[in-house]
Amino acid sequence: MNGAEVLEVAREGIYVLLIISSPLMLIGLAVGLVIALFQALTQIQEMTLAFVPKIIAIFVTLLVALPFMGQVLGTYMETIVAQITRG
Repeated sequence: MNGAEVLEVAREGIYVLLIISSPLMLIGLAVGLVIALFQALTQIQEMTLAFVPKIIAIFVTLLVALPFMGQVLGTYMETIVAQITRG
């Protein structure tokens, strides 16, 4: 592998990382905004109120998105193995 191929693999790796983490981050952001709005409207400043719903929402999203994440990682792994064997 030359330098350009290594940079291409690194670029694809960063892209895969963004694709895999985006559903979890977006759900965490949305739930966080809803909880923050709720806390601002009701003036309830309980710390656990912010964390527990986010953890539950991210866990459920992880369960739902796990097949998609596995497929993306599997495709990336096949690409890397093909480049290594082509070598």
